Amino acid sequence: MKRPKRTPGSTSSWKHHTDVHTTHWRADELRKIVETDDLHISPFREDGVTYGSPTWVWSVVVDDVLYVRGYNGQQSRWYQAANHQKAGRIRAAGITKDVVFEPVNGAINDRIDEAYRTKYAGSPYLKPMIGGRARAATVRVMPRG
Repeated sequence: MKRPKRTPGSTSSWKHHTDVHTTHWRADELRKIVETDDLHISPFREDGVTYGSPTWVWSVVVDDVLYVRGYNGQQSRWYQAANHQKAGRIRAAGITKDVVFEPVNGAINDRIDEAYRTKYAGSPYLKPMIGGRARAATVRVMPRG
């Protein structure tokens, strides 16, 4: 499957929702998300109520968990908003979900890299997405329950 020639990570912003209950992804939702390349992330804006502009990002699934990365690393506007606000919304594969965000680091990044290599093989943007800058802006995305 040929991937579109666009750079992942193109616009967005959110508020603290640390008391929000999270649930697990349904298997059918994860399957649809992993099979597509259209995930748009919308962290809350500073008011904690308004969703930011949807930003197209690459997504992968590892061990039934959804992950995204900021192409421009921690300087990505959507990443900064997600990291600060901790919640927002995603749209992918016809699914719209309210979600919470959690920064990720450590050994799991090697498995996330491998998932990126598998899903986005042949893309000229793959190397930056598995490089240090993007790895530093890895986010776990969980549905809000």
